[in-house]
Amino acid sequence: MLLKLEPRGECSKVMIYATPFIAIALTLLFGSGLFALMGHAPQTALYTFFIKPVSDVYGMSELLVKATPLILCATGLAIGFRANVWNIGAEGQLIAGAIAGGGMALLFHDSNGFWLLPLMIVTGIAGGMAWAAIPAFLKTRFNANEILTSLMLTYVATLLLSYLVNGPYRDPDGFNFPESRIFHDAATLPILFEGSRVSISAIIALFVVLAAWMLLSRSLIGFQIRVIGMTPSAGSFAGFSARGIIWFTLLVSGGLAGLAGISEVAGPIGQLLPVISPGYGFTAIIVAFLGRLHPVGILFAGLLMALSYIGGEAVQIDMGMPLAVTGVFQGMLLFFLLSADVLIRYRIRRVVSRPATMKAAAE
Repeated sequence: MLLKLEPRGECSKVMIYATPFIAIALTLLFGSGLFALMGHAPQTALYTFFIKPVSDVYGMSELLVKATPLILCATGLAIGFRANVWNIGAEGQLIAGAIAGGGMALLFHDSNGFWLLPLMIVTGIAGGMAWAAIPAFLKTRFNANEILTSLMLTYVATLLLSYLVNGPYRDPDGFNFPESRIFHDAATLPILFEGSRVSISAIIALFVVLAAWMLLSRSLIGFQIRVIGMTPSAGSFAGFSARGIIWFTLLVSGGLAGLAGISEVAGPIGQLLPVISPGYGFTAIIVAFLGRLHPVGILFAGLLMALSYIGGEAVQIDMGMPLAVTGVFQGMLLFFLLSADVLIRYRIRRVVSRPATMKAAAE
């Protein structure tokens, strides 16, 4: 007996939007079992993981700090995923944006001009776009798989950042530590709430979500993205340029990832370090799928995944659990989400194979 997947005639729209909630429920269920196996009371562990971190104003502000880069990266990725352009290298593009924008802060570290911060933001966006342009060129010119090229460039960006903070970007007064100068006030984003780390980048992320929704639902280019993503042959018959969509979506996603990178180094971090992201670019992939590739859904999914970061830190501090619990929860959520998506689009059929003797008799 064999099992095979058979495409369904039509997918249930209700189930498409219900799968994120199903995946979250299954993650909580299996997460409770994981906590029990580790010798902790599931109720206490879940409360510490999901409720306690946001039970005060400071915790809510940290949630916004973690959610902002996730929302920016995931929004850009979702635009590409809608067109079947699978940019997996948002992490590298985030780092490239931080390197480019942070480089402006270091180049003009003696300046207090009002123009410095806008220059850093524009340069950060351009850095992310330039990094994303490499897989776009390789895809359109040599038909290279953008999944592999964008992913490999992430490790190149990580090593480039490490080289810079240990070399040209290193603080000359920093006692040889691998870090840059601390950015001065003119090179840092304004803080929204006194006593918190929430910067104006949170407002920018909201505008990006609104702009992405308008782009995908109210513009011609958004219509082209949806058509080419669903039926590429129909897009070619309509005269839509698949190459142009590849370039557009990769540049947009790279630019937003670069914006997330400069928002981090000019915001909560305030300087360039060997590690500036705990994996926001990769987690943004989960955020994009959990939000059903819709900008508004990504907004809420980003908040949920940000909670997993600060919740992981909370259980590590309060209950002595390893920080890897964060990755386990994120991995379980992605697994259940993709598994549910498979069952929505395919049905499992049982295939009974006939014995060889019966086949010979039939012949």
